[in-house]
Amino acid sequence: MTTKMRSEIAEQPVALQATLDALLPQVREIEAMGERARQLLFIARGTSDNAAVYGRYLVESHAGRLSALAAPSIATTYKRRLDLDGVLAVAISQSGRTEEIVETLAWAKDCGAATVGITNGGPDSPLAQAADVALCTVAGEEKAVPATKTYTTQLAALAVLALGLGADVDADDLRRVPEAVEKLIAAPGDLDAVVEGLLDKPGVVVSGRGLAFSTALETALKLKEACYLHAMGLSYADLLHGPIAVVDEDTPALLVAAENSPTLQGTVALAERVVAAGAAAYTIGGGTALAQAGTAALNGPDLPEWVAPMGLIVPGQLLTEALARRLGIDPDAPRGLNKVTQTD
Repeated sequence: MTTKMRSEIAEQPVALQATLDALLPQVREIEAMGERARQLLFIARGTSDNAAVYGRYLVESHAGRLSALAAPSIATTYKRRLDLDGVLAVAISQSGRTEEIVETLAWAKDCGAATVGITNGGPDSPLAQAADVALCTVAGEEKAVPATKTYTTQLAALAVLALGLGADVDADDLRRVPEAVEKLIAAPGDLDAVVEGLLDKPGVVVSGRGLAFSTALETALKLKEACYLHAMGLSYADLLHGPIAVVDEDTPALLVAAENSPTLQGTVALAERVVAAGAAAYTIGGGTALAQAGTAALNGPDLPEWVAPMGLIVPGQLLTEALARRLGIDPDAPRGLNKVTQTD
């Protein structure tokens, strides 16, 4: 039986193309806002927060704008007013109905920020209505609880945002993403070997750095929520500062990197270290160099680093769906989770 999650993974090339067709014409609108913004503040929770990590690295590394991840409780719990003059606040919510995110965006506007809302909830959603500019993704309805197509289309919206902020990238790279994702869905690599390797393991460390850090976080989240694995998402720089001690025969590593990335060499070195210590190092992306350093490899996209995370997450999604089924878990409806989460 095909799960809803697997069907929605397969819908990503179409969803990405539709989202890019809808949002690329808004680049000039973003340019006008960007002229007044000296830094960005990303507001999100959960999967959307992992997308925000991609946005932060992308904007800082390619658009030269200082960025930060917001702590919504400053607005909603502590109710502290900050000076946000010259800040572009970017709120991200799949549904556009998470009250905490909508409230924090309204708080940011009241504190002087210009505001952007990224949502799959459409222009009538509360988040889109609260924002100065709404970037509405076109993923269609997502029925499985674990986010797949709504996540990748959020990344696409953030890439469009970066273009509007003057990122030193080639927009044609973004237009290649749907085809690259389609190829990955058809040929994800040695998926069966990685599923077998994780089948009897209580946990896994998922690690990447730079733009791939968002993929490590999101893959770890998917493995937690749909497979009930104790999955830890870490930058490999942080991993080396102590947590690597947990990597052993019972706790393998899943390492992710874009090919031709400045973080690739360090990821390869980490894979070699893990294997030398007697643990398994499964890999996503990184080309031949990373694949040869690890135990079994999942493919990455043929894309430059700045857009690679839209493809790098796909093997992780496929791994999560396949592993959940092997464990006898319904990946469409993990225990204790709902599609829209409200927090106080």
